[in-house]
Amino acid sequence: MSAANTWNIALVIVRDGDRFLLVHEKKDRGWYLPAGRVEPHETFAQGAIRETIEESGVEVELDGIIRLEHTPSLAGRDSRMRVIFLAHPIGGALKTEPDSESLGAAWCTIEEASQLRLRSDEVLKHFQYVANGGVVAPIDLLTWEGAPYSPGAPSESY
Repeated sequence: MSAANTWNIALVIVRDGDRFLLVHEKKDRGWYLPAGRVEPHETFAQGAIRETIEESGVEVELDGIIRLEHTPSLAGRDSRMRVIFLAHPIGGALKTEPDSESLGAAWCTIEEASQLRLRSDEVLKHFQYVANGGVVAPIDLLTWEGAPYSPGAPSESY
């Protein structure tokens, strides 16, 4: 029996006014948030920014953290740690041609997104939470183990 792994995953809710960014996942698994595994050399924030650019073509600035989620390893299955970020666009060009990362990307209102074949209903729940003014934690909540306590420290340190 092999040891279970822990997957660190960054998801990004990108908001521009009343529109949200969706990615048409490769292998046509439906529409979803920009998301993916954090690479061994990356922080969650770096992984979130990289995945958003790779999958959508949109450059983002992270505004905060919506949720931290952990699914423990049970019955030999892998465990998962997910950080769900809120971000806004700062540049780039929306991907319209398929490549190895995604089939494309689109800006949608919540109503428009509800008409798409979504990979998961959680997408609409996240969008509604943000649209309704849900709590967004500061980015510097997420830091490295043993980091000094310094309120307002720049998140780039992680």
